[in-house]
Amino acid sequence: MFGLTRAPELAATGLTWFNVDQPLSLAQLRGKLVILDFWTFCCVNCFHTLPVLKDLENRFANELVVIGVHSPKFDHERDPAMVACAIARYDITHPVVHDPDLYLWENYCVRAWPTLVLISPDGRVIGQLAGEPHPDLLPQGVEDMIERFFAMGKMRPAPTPCQPVSDPGGRLRFPGKIKRGADGVWALADSGHHQVVLLDDHGGEIARFGSGLAGRDDGIDASFNGPEGVAIDRAFIYVADTRNHLIRRIDRQSGVTATIAGQGWRGGTLGRAAPGLETALASPWDMEVHDGSLYFANAGSHQLGALDLDTGMIRMLAGSGGENLGDGEAGQSLLAQPSGLALSDDGGSLYFADAETSALRRVCLSTGRVDTLVGQGLFDFGHKNGPLAQARLQHPLGVSCANGRLFIADSYNHAIRVVDPVSGQVSDLGHLPLDISEPAGIATDGANRLLVSDTNNHRIIEVDLQANTVRAWAA
Repeated sequence: MFGLTRAPELAATGLTWFNVDQPLSLAQLRGKLVILDFWTFCCVNCFHTLPVLKDLENRFANELVVIGVHSPKFDHERDPAMVACAIARYDITHPVVHDPDLYLWENYCVRAWPTLVLISPDGRVIGQLAGEPHPDLLPQGVEDMIERFFAMGKMRPAPTPCQPVSDPGGRLRFPGKIKRGADGVWALADSGHHQVVLLDDHGGEIARFGSGLAGRDDGIDASFNGPEGVAIDRAFIYVADTRNHLIRRIDRQSGVTATIAGQGWRGGTLGRAAPGLETALASPWDMEVHDGSLYFANAGSHQLGALDLDTGMIRMLAGSGGENLGDGEAGQSLLAQPSGLALSDDGGSLYFADAETSALRRVCLSTGRVDTLVGQGLFDFGHKNGPLAQARLQHPLGVSCANGRLFIADSYNHAIRVVDPVSGQVSDLGHLPLDISEPAGIATDGANRLLVSDTNNHRIIEVDLQANTVRAWAA
């Protein structure tokens, strides 16, 4: 259990630290059990790890210190300003060291996101766990280790001083997906406020749902936890309640919220049809409603799912559960963190932004076949226009369809991209001054109007393609 390898030093030159006023050295951490969480902010599996670590931090506040080691995959994630946004967005309060050149990653022999490395109170590596930790087994193991170190006289409990990064936003905070209803109103996932907002066509607020505190209560006084996606029809707003691993439904007339799928914890892969309320989901990220079906991106299991709104049954729509880029029949296809959905103009196909493969893909709703329009694989990304086969995106999170063209929220390129399947070309959105940061959602309204979630700037912008203008629509 207790290793002999001395842990490599953390306070290396040139690394940026967050949530503390100075770098933390192993000498400062002596007498405490240390968990290093090697993560990157694109990774849904890393987000699944955070609640487990938060519970441990609260339970063993004086005996344990968690340190996030941010080890970027995408070029965009090397920017410390973007790391700060992610820390604030996901309410990470423990110390974080940003390791853009993977110095600590290499020194600790890490090979996957997420990976937890345990360091004893006397500064030795005593374990490494790759992948999402078990929510019950890890806490029990940590408790056992702390008890044993106390018995050995090695523990020196003390609080860890932290100064968490804060970004309160404004009227909105890290907004996610925005969708238009048939009656001209707009539903918005105000993710950072744990709320859902109903807006008129001028960006005026009609109603706001959710207490503003993270929770999972149904009823008139409902609560949500980091909702990323929405869909809307004349009667209901459907909510991808991402961090609760639930699908919720808000009655637009009464304001009452009900849970219609999920069990409140991270589920495994979707398979054959099963009752929605008996099926555990994994970070639902976006949704579309059409002809009695609610289609959703089950990002945490790398799949698309479908909920029959009449029967309440859920089934796998596409994706085997393996994480990669692979086309073909629904059950054999491979997806990687699908994060944005849009129905085709004729309702026959569902387009999706496959974030981790930096791809734009579609599934045929009649045959179940998955095809890729743009994208090559898990580590192929960039900002390149031209023919579909040669173009590159970087971690896109949103997609919308209008008049045969597809508009992409190319999140990690801070850009809006346009895909024309007929001409087979990808381009940037004109020469408009789009001063946006990590757009997470996009919605078309006819051929010439776009609403874009300018996520890190806490606002929605309106783009008029005919007038060539951009303005803040809701902020």
